[in-house]
Amino acid sequence: MTSITTLAVVGHPIGHSLSPVLHQAAYQELGLDWKYLTVDVQPGELSKFIDSTDDTLRGLSVTMPHKTAALEIADDIDLISEQTQSVNTLFFDHSSGQCTTHGFNTDVSGIVNACHDVGVVSARHVAVIGSGATASSAVVAAAELGAEHVSVIARNPQKAFHLEQVGQRAGVNVSVTPLSQIEDVSPVDLAISTLPGDIEQSLHLLSRTPHAALLDVAYSPWPSRRGTEWASSGGEVISGLRMLAHQALIQVRIFVHGNPFEKLPNEESVKRAMFESVSL
Repeated sequence: MTSITTLAVVGHPIGHSLSPVLHQAAYQELGLDWKYLTVDVQPGELSKFIDSTDDTLRGLSVTMPHKTAALEIADDIDLISEQTQSVNTLFFDHSSGQCTTHGFNTDVSGIVNACHDVGVVSARHVAVIGSGATASSAVVAAAELGAEHVSVIARNPQKAFHLEQVGQRAGVNVSVTPLSQIEDVSPVDLAISTLPGDIEQSLHLLSRTPHAALLDVAYSPWPSRRGTEWASSGGEVISGLRMLAHQALIQVRIFVHGNPFEKLPNEESVKRAMFESVSL
């Protein structure tokens, strides 16, 4: 009996994830009989979970709170993971007869491509709200969008100062501002909120240039309070679901080829199927 190749998304909480919908749409379009699961893995238990699996597990999509643990588990990591110190994709390569675990970060390309979709191709001043693993990807994405400065806005600035080093590695200046002083941040061209969806943090005091965009990484529930508030003042709002879909496409490349840069067969059809699966 042939073993079925398995993939999964791991996180906690994880029930809201639409990654299985996106990935199954891709593998169906590619004609691959692969299974993609949702697994709730408690904080600190990622390594234990991986140890409990067998060689039918081809890869993992990794979300909160395991992106730093995934970095430590990987035998090698890509350049973006080095810059961000965050891994959201693990690929288990058994081709040598032994398992080598490769770590990748697809969040940065997800953010950049989501912005490109709505015509945001550059931004001089970017605000990143939050201080976790996704915030580090947002800083690097801001650098790729040509930012001259990134203002990190965090409830606890002490937890955000590591993002200054992320900025140095990415070639962009980063400053940290307490959330209580958000009104002191100079006008931004783009804001990227990396806060979870259950944190209803208002951004109405954040000064912005005309028609500045907000990418709200959280997509459940949608529209978010942050997004609705931003749109009501005339700004462009980008759903985190668009970021999720773009980064998932790169993950599919990794899971199929082991290479984030090698395009899929009929990739435009695969991308269309993925986006349609989540009504984008």
